[in-house]
Amino acid sequence: MTTIKQEQSGAKLFDDETLDLGHYWKVIKLYAFRIILLAIVFTALVVAILSKITPLYTADASLIIESQQANVVSIEEVYGLDTKRKEYMQTQYEILRSRYIAMRTVEELSLHENPVFMREFNQPPGIVEEAKDWVLTTIGLKEDKKPRKLTAEEKEFKLKRAAASKLSRSVEFSLLVNTQVINISVTSESPVLAANIANTIGDVYVESYMQAKIDMTSKATAFLTGSLQGLKDRLAQAERNLAAFYEQNQVIDLDGVVGLARDELERLNNELVSAEFTLKQNRAIYEQTVSGGADLNKIAQLPEVLNHSTIRDARRQESAALSRVAELSERYGPKHPKMIAANAELKSIQSSINKQINDLISSINTEYRIAEQKVKELESEVAEAKIEYRRLSNLDNARRALQREVDTNQQLYNAFFTRLQETSEIGGFETANARILDEALAPSQPSSPRIKLLSAAAFVFSIIVGIFLAIVSEALNSGIRSVDDVERKLNQRMLGLIPWLPHKKNTRLPLRSYFDKSNHQFCEAVRTLRTSVSLLNIAKENKALMITSSIPKEGKSTVAVNLAFALGQLDKTIIVDADLRRSSIGQMFDVPNYQPGLSNVLMTTHQLSECLVHDEQSKVDVLCAGNLPPDPQELLAGPHFKKLIEHLQKIYKYVVIDTPPMQAVSDAMLIAEACDSVMYVVRSDSTSQKVIESGLGRFVQVGHRLDGVVLNRVDLKKADVADRYAGFYDQYGYTSTSKD
Repeated sequence: MTTIKQEQSGAKLFDDETLDLGHYWKVIKLYAFRIILLAIVFTALVVAILSKITPLYTADASLIIESQQANVVSIEEVYGLDTKRKEYMQTQYEILRSRYIAMRTVEELSLHENPVFMREFNQPPGIVEEAKDWVLTTIGLKEDKKPRKLTAEEKEFKLKRAAASKLSRSVEFSLLVNTQVINISVTSESPVLAANIANTIGDVYVESYMQAKIDMTSKATAFLTGSLQGLKDRLAQAERNLAAFYEQNQVIDLDGVVGLARDELERLNNELVSAEFTLKQNRAIYEQTVSGGADLNKIAQLPEVLNHSTIRDARRQESAALSRVAELSERYGPKHPKMIAANAELKSIQSSINKQINDLISSINTEYRIAEQKVKELESEVAEAKIEYRRLSNLDNARRALQREVDTNQQLYNAFFTRLQETSEIGGFETANARILDEALAPSQPSSPRIKLLSAAAFVFSIIVGIFLAIVSEALNSGIRSVDDVERKLNQRMLGLIPWLPHKKNTRLPLRSYFDKSNHQFCEAVRTLRTSVSLLNIAKENKALMITSSIPKEGKSTVAVNLAFALGQLDKTIIVDADLRRSSIGQMFDVPNYQPGLSNVLMTTHQLSECLVHDEQSKVDVLCAGNLPPDPQELLAGPHFKKLIEHLQKIYKYVVIDTPPMQAVSDAMLIAEACDSVMYVVRSDSTSQKVIESGLGRFVQVGHRLDGVVLNRVDLKKADVADRYAGFYDQYGYTSTSKD
């Protein structure tokens, strides 16, 4: 049975694992007061802590970097800085963050002597620092050496370095995106000092750039001045060498002389080529003529002879004469005068051709000898012209080398001289690469701590933490506090609730609280429980009602008494104190300890009538526990107890039985056998779910039916009480005594 019950409970829990925002809102309302109290306390603590912190002020100055500078003259290479490169702005940003700028700012404002800025360095070491040094020295991690006595200069330098280090931590530089503006933010305890530091850093940066330009200009001037004298001496020496060359070689216009020599050599070469061509043409005829055995007909077939104009005309005349002779020979005989005349003309022409050939050969031989002589003369002249041209060319090359040396030294001298003049001119006109765009002003409000913002954040944070803790507490809480908990966690029916009434701690609720009209909610809750009880076992006319709980101090006796009061208003009712171990009903009704009760009836030492006590106000009879027996279970397990209950049911309409707690002893399980209904009292938000389930499980094990749970001591001031307990108490103050 217990296993089945646990499985059903687990399945129910599994079904409820969906996110229920309404449930969380109920939890927040339930813990609203504690959440707000936590937020107020935490915020007050944060404000108290922040008020002890020394306020810091932040001053901002803007510096604009000019990447395109106005140059008076074009001597950018003197400074060696390319302002067009994309790394330029990042370089300037790093220069601003450099230790040099920090040290210059410290010296400019004497920050190492400022008591406000150097507050932490002027304070003596605290107890924690001294203890730390002692521990490190004791365990050998630090040598116990006396510090060397520093000179005044060393002390001052050490202070400056410490001030510069602190300044670097106090300053933030930010390069605005897509601009040439760098923002300088300085944080200090003094607003005026913060503004002065921000402005001074900008001024120091600008001055350092201008000083660097002046230093580089001075170095460039010194370098150019030293180099210029050497260049001047080299130029003078080169000019002297060139003059000595002209004087030594006695030349004035060497370029013209070389040109004439080149033209003369070219003319002689052309004549030599022509003479050699003529000599070549006449060589074949000359060689055949001088050989002595040459045939005139063979000589006449030479191209030089055949192509001669005179010979070519004579050959045409000879061809014409041969044609006439051949024509006439067909008509006339050899003796015919025309034939004779034609042959005579042919012989005359052939004789003339031979003569012309002989004359031509003679002329060609003469021309050959003349051409041969001319070639020899021209070859000699060309050789002499070449020698002269080479001599003049060498002189010209030497002259050109000397002239180049003079020109080069002249150009270097002019360039250095011009650069020196430019450097001297720009030395008196230094332009800065940056300027202050917005000067820093002393802030009126501290930048940290921002008490209002942090307090608001602390309040919101504590609210969130409080809500989280409330949800976690609700999730981890194993107590029973609502109708939903009774049904979901315990799988039991909710019979009713008894609200908590204010009373002194460690004391019982006043016995007559039910009859107090000021406690109308309490009374209505008891009446609601009475209604639920009346509906239990409705078929039985008279009912025996057992009331128990898991552990002591859950208020079961209070519930039993007030339920008896409510039932007594309907019909005859008796309340029986069956807790024979630690009885409480008699004490609540101020019954003396010697009054006999239940134990006396069961032991048959007294009659029932002798043991009953009647309460006049409530009209309820009371059967106290009586004398406490040594073994209560034997009395309760015997037949007398069950017969007594049956007897009381015949006399009374309602028999309300108060029993011991389930987890303490097992008396309640014996009593339940004689009762019609069993009601289980659970103290709200107190008893653990496991303890309650253990007590309920014992009833399930013996197969006894449990009619429901009464939730006791419920705080009706909870924010979501209307949702948790609707229908179980007088929510709207609508009582039997209310007036329309």
